[in-house]
Amino acid sequence: MTGTLEDIRALEARHVLGTYRRLPVAFGRGRGSCLYDADGREYLDLVSGIGVASLGHAHPRLTEAIADQAGTLLQTSNLYYHPLQAAVAGRLAELSGLQRTFFCNSGTEAVEACLKFARRYWHTKEVAGRRGFVAVTGGFHGRSMGALSVTHDPHYREPFVPLVEPVTFLDPGRPEAVAAAIGDTTAAVICEPIQGEGGVRPLSEAFARALADACQRTETLLIADEVQTGLGRTGEGFGFQRLGWQPDLVSVGKALGGGVPVGAALLAERVAETIFPGDHGSTYGGNLLSCRAALVFLEQLMDSGLIARVRSVGAHLEVLLRALGAQCPVVAEVRGAGLMWGLELIIDAAPAVMGALERGLLVNRTDARVVRLLPPLNIEPADLDRAVEILEDVLTGMKASA
Repeated sequence: MTGTLEDIRALEARHVLGTYRRLPVAFGRGRGSCLYDADGREYLDLVSGIGVASLGHAHPRLTEAIADQAGTLLQTSNLYYHPLQAAVAGRLAELSGLQRTFFCNSGTEAVEACLKFARRYWHTKEVAGRRGFVAVTGGFHGRSMGALSVTHDPHYREPFVPLVEPVTFLDPGRPEAVAAAIGDTTAAVICEPIQGEGGVRPLSEAFARALADACQRTETLLIADEVQTGLGRTGEGFGFQRLGWQPDLVSVGKALGGGVPVGAALLAERVAETIFPGDHGSTYGGNLLSCRAALVFLEQLMDSGLIARVRSVGAHLEVLLRALGAQCPVVAEVRGAGLMWGLELIIDAAPAVMGALERGLLVNRTDARVVRLLPPLNIEPADLDRAVEILEDVLTGMKASA
């Protein structure tokens, strides 16, 4: 990377569409759980590219595999076979219990595919009228037109209406309302096991059970959006496993490529049987580079004890955060699982994010008052100790009226 932060910002101001509110820092390299800015200053990274850098930065095995694949073959399109898609799909089936995989490039694309496949399922079954979707208040599923349609926040939705309809939103605090909302016009229910952008909010057992029961009773398809919660993040292979769900479709992305863009829709066999050539596609989806990266990540996750490590390190982080919450008056609630945690404050979280940045710690703000932590899955406990010390310094200096 060349140029100062001011140079980079000036050039972006002339040429890059202003859809992001960036923090005043530019990174040029990373190693492990740390990033380094243009001046060489080190930052402890508990954002990990919003859950993407699942093995940290510049992981040796991932780096080696990417370089080797780049020097071998990157892309041939889905007009032809190559040896890596089936290998990744097989590992995902082993981890999830869903037999089929459609490859795409991001979590949003994976959600979009799941929505399409749900509609196609009922069309193939020749069941008229089952086109509706049920989603959850506070849920976030992406910004394409279909994914946005099942995302609740009006801030995201209103500039782009009309969206895909009909969609019914359920309050996750009212499990008693679930049964009446899901019926013979519902194609699928889509839900995150833990809401990510919605403020790191785990579903209650009662609500999760009500969703599963209603889907089973009405034969409605259940889509588990695991873009943020899946692939070890919660200390399980998938968040739905913590809830006892058996979903028909699962969307994954983020962690799967360790930083290389890749997403996937996972399908149960009974849904896959209703999908046919030409129903969906992707030029880049499942290319050799992304599949090679995914294989490295899945090898680390499934064969090298990474899930068990997330449980152990996540339990350590939970103890630290709950102690922090007990002694900081601005912390209203601590919630999460594994290595996905949120600190809900009684005030806006933006000053906390900036305060952490100034002290060399990267966290981010979601749902206005929540400080979110999504560290690499292989982060060292000592790094978490240091991160929470910085957060303690930041939060104890904040006033409730800030």
